[in-house]
Amino acid sequence: MYAVIEVKGSQLVVREGDVVRVPYNGDLEAGKKFDADRVLLLRGENNTDIGTPEITGAKVSLEVLRHGRDRKVTVLKKKRRKNYRRIQGHRQRYTEALVTGVKKA
Repeated sequence: MYAVIEVKGSQLVVREGDVVRVPYNGDLEAGKKFDADRVLLLRGENNTDIGTPEITGAKVSLEVLRHGRDRKVTVLKKKRRKNYRRIQGHRQRYTEALVTGVKKA
């Protein structure tokens, strides 16, 4: 069984036991549990439920493992022959979570 969920604007395909990276949520500490209530699709062995836009009563339980920062992305701006160069780096923060359960009401 797998589900497509939406957490803080990003959609993820999850199964029970998966470790996923969701957008950073500083309110949650390591070891805390939270639920993703916006389940967009739920696929079982025999049937598929598609939400319009979400499935009411379905939820995915997650447990926070840790917070981290992704690899650096370098942003470069340049205009030729004008001696204009700007380099900027960015590291996106994320929350790593373990999917502990996928439930349908």
